[in-house]
Amino acid sequence: MTGSALSEMKTVKDAITIERKRVTSTEYIEFLTRTDLGSQYPAERFHERIRKLLANTAISLIAYNDGGEIVGICFGLTDYAYWLMITDLGGDRDYVSIGIGSEMIRLSRIEAGGDKDIIVFIYANDDAIPFYEKNGLSKSTSMMELTDIEWTSFVVTKDIIHQRCRNNEESHANSQDEAEGL
Repeated sequence: MTGSALSEMKTVKDAITIERKRVTSTEYIEFLTRTDLGSQYPAERFHERIRKLLANTAISLIAYNDGGEIVGICFGLTDYAYWLMITDLGGDRDYVSIGIGSEMIRLSRIEAGGDKDIIVFIYANDDAIPFYEKNGLSKSTSMMELTDIEWTSFVVTKDIIHQRCRNNEESHANSQDEAEGL
């Protein structure tokens, strides 16, 4: 935790610090194994696309518990003048319903430009709609989508992390073999 602290919360579980910070793809994928957020991503080019997501998100808020473990994440895209699209908002299953997500929505809107200027959009799964409504959002009738891409649903598990590590090791070993003429 070396980012800029935006908020500190005392919860029934732990003290939580929310920071403006970037995370690595390994940190994010490990976090996804402890949330329901990981089921929103397709299997196709998963690791490559996660790296792009993390490199290009305008707003990156990370919630940590006392032990330094990531317990919440909020990513958003914004023009800092009118719009904020929260692309990812998730919490560790052991830390839901204690206010972290609500605080991250509030902070992300402030980061984007404040409640006097910024309209917030979120593409929500059905189970999350009551949470978003509780936080002042309402269903939109004006959003459009273009979904003509390959999309195979899957759940992010610890095997995904280990699989990527094995692939990296094999790729590195093959590169060394080629360099040595083997």
